[in-house]
Amino acid sequence: MLGLKLPTDPRWVNIVEKNIDEILTDHAYCEQKAASTAISLIISFPEYTDLVDEMIALSREEMGHFKMVHDRIVKRGQTLGRERKDEYVIALMKFFPKGGSRNTHLVHRLLYAALIEARSCERFRLLSEQLEDRDLAEFYHKLMVSEANHYTMFLKFARKFGKREEVDQKWSDLLEYEAKIMKDLGTKETIHG
Repeated sequence: MLGLKLPTDPRWVNIVEKNIDEILTDHAYCEQKAASTAISLIISFPEYTDLVDEMIALSREEMGHFKMVHDRIVKRGQTLGRERKDEYVIALMKFFPKGGSRNTHLVHRLLYAALIEARSCERFRLLSEQLEDRDLAEFYHKLMVSEANHYTMFLKFARKFGKREEVDQKWSDLLEYEAKIMKDLGTKETIHG
């Protein structure tokens, strides 16, 4: 369903289980960045009412997820750690060339967002199926469903605002590029790395 070309090595969950506090901090920031992305799309493209409406709802939902993750961190007797660079996102953002029309820029941002949500969904599925902490596994199962909805929403908007054939080709090319990135990731206690 997600179209990812290279699945995450299931051994990534072993790294996560040894570093739960680290993954929770990274996850919290991922949720915060997702809310920021939604707000940024509102600011950059306010004339698209349907997009604005969806991004308002998304920013609320993502901040709700941030709170849920933060609550789990506090419940574990920890505090939110410092934000780290997301190597995955930094590498991904190098795919599309800079410049181009405003509409092209919108489509590219939507495709990036769709892919980040798809990879998050895939990672959350692994955590929901393999974490020994069943409470945390159930938490990730609920988030997995949400991320799948986000992925499809972003892809739908990219296809709406771009020419379908071009968008689908860009999406396919982006998936291939992402698979190459993923070959070097999956060895850290981060959601994407």
